[in-house]
Parts: sequence; structure tokens; C-alpha cells
Amino acid sequence: MTALTHHVAEPSGGAGKSLLEAFLGLQTPEGFRAELIAGEIIVTPPPDGEHETVIGRISWQIGGHCAKTMDFAGGKGLIVPTGRFIPDGTVTTRGAMASRGSWSRPESVLMVLEVTSNRPEKDREVKRTGYAAAEIPLYLLVDRELNRITLYSDPQRGDYRGISWVKVGEPLELPDPFGFTLDTGDLF
Repeated sequence: MTALTHHVAEPSGGAGKSLLEAFLGLQTPEGFRAELIAGEIIVTPPPDGEHETVIGRISWQIGGHCAKTMDFAGGKGLIVPTGRFIPDGTVTTRGAMASRGSWSRPESVLMVLEVTSNRPEKDREVKRTGYAAAEIPLYLLVDRELNRITLYSDPQRGDYRGISWVKVGEPLELPDPFGFTLDTGDLF
């Protein structure tokens, strides 16, 4: 999967408003998604099957353990201090996103999930600090290139202080409010 970075020239005195307007007015082909990440518009084609399989298998585990108290959404637009991100998965308190529009602030978001694609550095660095700046309690990163799953926790001053990771195939403890062990054995 190849992402396209689209730079938009800012007129003098625009102070970022024209970039946001250009982003919000973008017409993307069906199945593609656009994100505003650290001042760049990133347009990504539909993900590959392995990417979607990993998301599905994690969402099923969360649903199996937390279905009565949480919702899982794929492709929910979040407004964070460093841009507008679309996580591969967003876990919220039950019903929290039901009345929200395409883009919303991350209130009631308990965890976001990203599965790396062709630009893993965006997920490892820029998105991690963006989610932390938004004070999203947990960030679960499935890094296909490194063959590991990392859980970031305890957001403070624009980054996560807690980091735990396992190799794919090893169990990963998800803390409260999840309170279960994520089986990573058959993610791929």
C-alpha cells in the first residue's frame, strides 16, 4: 500500500486555516482515506487483506470481553492537537460516538489501534505523540515490519510514559478498563 503526501501552499497570514480548509474539502477516491498529520495531507489507498485481518481479530477479542461496556469503530476521524487522524480502530465507552459527526474530539476514547502499512514511522512517531497529546489513555500499535505489538499508556506532556511490547505470538495484558489478555497468536 502506498500513501501519497499532498502539500498545500499556504498564503501569507493563513496561519494554518487554508491547509485545514483544503483538507476538509478534499475529494478522495472511494475506499481511500485522507488524514492531516503534522501539517501534511496524507492520502492512503485501501489497506491490504492482512492489515484488515489483524484489525478484525483484535476487534473480535475486544468485543468478546467488553461488548457490554465498549464500542469498536474502524475509520473514525479524530481531531487531535497535531492534526486529524483516522485510527485503524477506535475503542470508546459504549454509545460515545453514536451522535458524533465524521470528525470529533477524542472524549470517551479508551484506546486507539494502528496496524503499520507502508509508512510505519508515521504510526511509530507522529501518530503516537498526537494520540498522547490528545490524552488518549492507550495506543495499541501492531508493527508488522518489526513483528511486535506495543501498548503505549500513561499520556503525559505529548508522549506516552508507559510502554510494553511483545513479539507477535506472545500474550499482551490489556489494563483496565479492558482487563484481559490479548491473544496475539493468530493475528497474521
